[in-house]
Amino acid sequence: MIRTAVPEDVPAIHAMIRELAEYEKAPHEARATEAQLHEALFGERPAAYAHIAEADDGEPVGFALWFLNFSTWRGVHGIYLEDLYVRPQRRGGGHGKALLRELARICVERGYQRLEWSVLDWNAPSIAFYESLGARPQDGWTVYRLTDGSLAELGGRG
Repeated sequence: MIRTAVPEDVPAIHAMIRELAEYEKAPHEARATEAQLHEALFGERPAAYAHIAEADDGEPVGFALWFLNFSTWRGVHGIYLEDLYVRPQRRGGGHGKALLRELARICVERGYQRLEWSVLDWNAPSIAFYESLGARPQDGWTVYRLTDGSLAELGGRG
């Protein structure tokens, strides 16, 4: 079952973010706190949204955390999927597909024309899964990121 996250889900989402960081071999980079997640998802001005995949017994077994982006070429919003995660022991049960199906449904319902995300190039199981759903890599694009000292320096605080 897929449902919209509620404030009581923040500890489970936080725990799964930590699990995802371990899987992606970067636990030291996952610094978000439960308080930060709560504010981003449920604060006065939410900046992100989340959906929970539940097992039959109601246990959260996966999540999708996303936010709106905007295409200047298409002139409409889209969804950028920041994280999609299903706990390893629950993979293969359709939870990931159900989460993506829900986000695609939201896109169609709201007239959004893109559902986008990034995947690590070594993550062959995820790449195969995404491609089985009809997703295609965007060749010719490289993701760039400014963080920490570089961001502070460019922003005038370095």
